[in-house]
Amino acid sequence: MTRKSAIDRREFIVSAAAAASVLGLDGRIAFAESKAASDLMTKGFFAFKVGDIEVTTVSDGQWLKPHDPGFIKNASVEETKAALAAAGLADDKVTIPFTVTIVKTGGKTIMFDAGTGAQLAPTAGTLATNMAAAGIDRSKIDMVVVTHFHPDHIFGLMEKETNAQVYPNAEIVVPDTEYVYWTDPGTLAKLPENRQGLVKRIQATMPTWKNLKRVEDGAEVAAGIVAVAAYGHTPGHTTYLVGSGKDQLYVLADIANMPALFVRHPGWHVVFDADPQMAEVSRRRMFDRVIADKAIITGYHYGMPGAGRIEKDGNGYAFIPLA
Repeated sequence: MTRKSAIDRREFIVSAAAAASVLGLDGRIAFAESKAASDLMTKGFFAFKVGDIEVTTVSDGQWLKPHDPGFIKNASVEETKAALAAAGLADDKVTIPFTVTIVKTGGKTIMFDAGTGAQLAPTAGTLATNMAAAGIDRSKIDMVVVTHFHPDHIFGLMEKETNAQVYPNAEIVVPDTEYVYWTDPGTLAKLPENRQGLVKRIQATMPTWKNLKRVEDGAEVAAGIVAVAAYGHTPGHTTYLVGSGKDQLYVLADIANMPALFVRHPGWHVVFDADPQMAEVSRRRMFDRVIADKAIITGYHYGMPGAGRIEKDGNGYAFIPLA
């Protein structure tokens, strides 16, 4: 971002806040969208620092999802379109980005989640190319820390045809609660046949991996990186606190899907949440926590730059991108 655009952005935020105060609006502040998002999407990555920790968010492409009345359980397609338009986004479809967070700390390169593995949407699967553009050697990843076991987060761990490990020399860290749920034979038995594929793939791979490590809530998975349970999206969905002195980064994963929809409207329940009520409680709790800690966050579906801060905004929240 240029100095001029940064100043313009600050002036926009200040004037919006002043207008809300002077005009007696409903307490919501209209924050500017990232002016750098399009350029960063083309570039494929965004690098910044949190204290002494080097952080890079890397794009794995996006899913151009047609509107579906079941996408948000308690909001209509018309309300969804209105929220997208209010954020300055195209409202003819729902564009869901995939963004992986990679940190360099303590002499290690640590990746949070592994992307789609080019095995989902045709416009996704750019992680390997964009990692190379960012100067990150995939063969030198020391650890992959998994937030949960949805396909867009773990299919990048395994080859499409053979299920062979993509990162055989890295330590694969997974939340124990998540692992127990997906590898339980009872989970497979409870699902209809058309939803058994993911469970079967997990059960055919992860229990055989010698480099897999299961961690509990509150565990230090690496120096300065702590697991913070945030259940609801999945039974064991876990976020991670990455600390560097007084500076902190929270890797929030899927605590909320797209900011224009689910940060702005934290009470909206996306179809992907296994337990919508629990997911909402976790979402609000984690947002309040990062605000109190004045921490930077990354979000898996936030689009580029994929990093910023959460601010309270009326009855909801706002995501303020770093660029």
